[in-house]
Amino acid sequence: MDMGKRAEEHLRTKILPFWKGLKDEEFGGFYGYVDFDRKIDRQAVKGCILNSRILWFFSNAAAALHDDSLLAYADHAWRFLTDRCMDRENGGVYWSLNYDGTPADTTKHTYNQAFAVYALASYYAASGRTEALQQANGLLRLIEEKCTDEIGYLEAFDRQFRPVENDKLSENGVVAEKTMNTLLHVFEAYTEMCRVSDCPRAAKRLEFMMNTIAEKIYNPQLRRQEVFFDRELNSILDLHSYGHDIETAWLVDRGLEVLGNDAMTARLSPITRALTARIYERAYTGHSLLNECERGADNTSRIWWVQAEAVIGFYNGWQKEPERTEYLEAAEDIFGYIMEKLVDPREGSEWYWEVDENGVPASRKPIVEPWKCPYHNGRMCMELMKRCAEK
Repeated sequence: MDMGKRAEEHLRTKILPFWKGLKDEEFGGFYGYVDFDRKIDRQAVKGCILNSRILWFFSNAAAALHDDSLLAYADHAWRFLTDRCMDRENGGVYWSLNYDGTPADTTKHTYNQAFAVYALASYYAASGRTEALQQANGLLRLIEEKCTDEIGYLEAFDRQFRPVENDKLSENGVVAEKTMNTLLHVFEAYTEMCRVSDCPRAAKRLEFMMNTIAEKIYNPQLRRQEVFFDRELNSILDLHSYGHDIETAWLVDRGLEVLGNDAMTARLSPITRALTARIYERAYTGHSLLNECERGADNTSRIWWVQAEAVIGFYNGWQKEPERTEYLEAAEDIFGYIMEKLVDPREGSEWYWEVDENGVPASRKPIVEPWKCPYHNGRMCMELMKRCAEK
């Protein structure tokens, strides 16, 4: 059985049943926390990013599997996003809600707005609901009007869109005013808007973001992206995020495909090739991908989302350069590693958050929490289904 067929089977038999089971019929949305022992906390905070990613997941799964029954789950997530996650008074999407749908953390983050755009665009494509496209366009306008400066995308705001410290997207002991991660996911959301509709504003901003990646984010000497920045987009930490680089490589290629701009393709395609090659050289080891490298020291944890993005990224790299058969072999190798090591074999579970360098789930990180979602692994399955069918 090829990877595409195996991915479809995994999607149908493991990932979809698990997330269907987290639907909250009483308070709306989906339960926000499942601990390592598979216990659902029905009173846990519900992350709005998690809900957007679930909306994206069921919308795309319905389309990929030609299964309209999955739209009922997307509809459920969309109603929760519309009725609870969106701030009707001040605009935008909250950071998180209490289990009953009341606001918990009213921070407005650009990253969060972008994921709502991404999800709503996909939901519109799957359902034909024009209200969802209108909502996506409204949030896109909000991002451009409230979350930008002359240099790029600002990040964290309070409920009234006054700037606050960007602690939610900062890690590794620094507080960044701007991040590669937020830029990447605004890019991803705008790509989806251009894919599903005629959106000149998104297309224009995609060109701006690609130029920013080429001029400010990508480090040509090190063949990597920088991660954390000050306001002027000066890097503030020596950090190489392997997962983000391989994810960026294929997401930028997808943006180039959707945009169809020859000049942008000529400028960015060599960068995505270089990112893929560097990750293959530097981070692919032990049938899997290392996590990141901070100040020259590798973090050897095998993180669930990093492995999922590596499979798509290397497969995409092989499709661009068919002579690089080592990329196809790496995608197949990491996919096998995921099935053997990262997929939780216990009934009623999904994927572990991480395993150690020996492939053992040494930590007890949860199966679901505000960042642990069906977006990366579900997308891996759907991308493989599509790409392997086209082979």
